[in-house]
Amino acid sequence: MQTTGNTVFITGGSAGIGLAIAKKLIAEGNTIIINGRNEARLQNALKELPGAIGIQGDFALEEDRIRIAEDLKNNHPDLNIIINNAGAAFGYLLSETTNAHEKAKIEMNVNYIAIIHFTELMIPHLLQKKAAAVVNISSLAVYGSHKFLPTYCATKAALHSYTVALRYTYEEQKNIQIYEVYPPTVNTEFSAEVGGANGIPASEVADELFWGLEKDQFDIPVGEVKKYAAAIGEAMAKLAQ
Repeated sequence: MQTTGNTVFITGGSAGIGLAIAKKLIAEGNTIIINGRNEARLQNALKELPGAIGIQGDFALEEDRIRIAEDLKNNHPDLNIIINNAGAAFGYLLSETTNAHEKAKIEMNVNYIAIIHFTELMIPHLLQKKAAAVVNISSLAVYGSHKFLPTYCATKAALHSYTVALRYTYEEQKNIQIYEVYPPTVNTEFSAEVGGANGIPASEVADELFWGLEKDQFDIPVGEVKKYAAAIGEAMAKLAQ
């Protein structure tokens, strides 16, 4: 896919991985629209992104997703890439909480249901473009659960399954591509409570995404995730023999 001259919308683009992707893509000659829940943080992020546009909204809320989708379609008709990056995560042990279901509802809503809904709202618009893409920011968690992130990992496994199905659904549509990015732990505020300080920089995720778009590599493992992806790829190749 072309990596310049696109109009890109990034959910959760005011910090962390989303902001790093915005910086990378704007530097490469793309028009960037970012979203964030907090207006002050959104405005601060825009100071680092010359010419970018901000749309405030909480992707956990259905009404905000609908409003933002209408804004994009009506006011930014050139939009051809959406990056579903906004997420929620709780680090805890199932043996030490009495409200895992409440945490799981929040995580599942933001990490899975909101992405399905927003993508559904935007797909008809994207299909009208000569070249379009949906990018879902997934996780190393796709390859296995973790006891300190029990329900978060489950939501990322669900997102992966949905993304694969979405890719199969539109594989005959040559004008739209479906990407999934699998970062390991990343050093961001989002991951601070689960050891994020030891993670890779968010810029590494942005660089790998850019490379994946350039090479039409629809599954984009990042950092240590590459060894898991390679091992699974080798195992699947042997099964196919």
